[in-house]
Amino acid sequence: MGTMEQLITIEQFIEQFLAAVDFQDTVELKLDTKLASLPEWDSLAALATIVLFDTEYGKVIVGPDIEKCVTVNDLYALLES
Repeated sequence: MGTMEQLITIEQFIEQFLAAVDFQDTVELKLDTKLASLPEWDSLAALATIVLFDTEYGKVIVGPDIEKCVTVNDLYALLES
């Protein structure tokens, strides 16, 4: 049986990420979307992402982990790291 992380598809991850960060305007995300290009990607969005990883996936990540991420796919890859 696989781990929970392996059961999360990129589509599910993006949906949960969008809900956690709660962007004011509609944002279309793809794997190669650069986080810096998102209108509300800031320290609060990063904190929401940390909380998402902890509460939904049982995965502890910290600020430096997020700082290394350039794209949505980089964040998704943290699930397997």
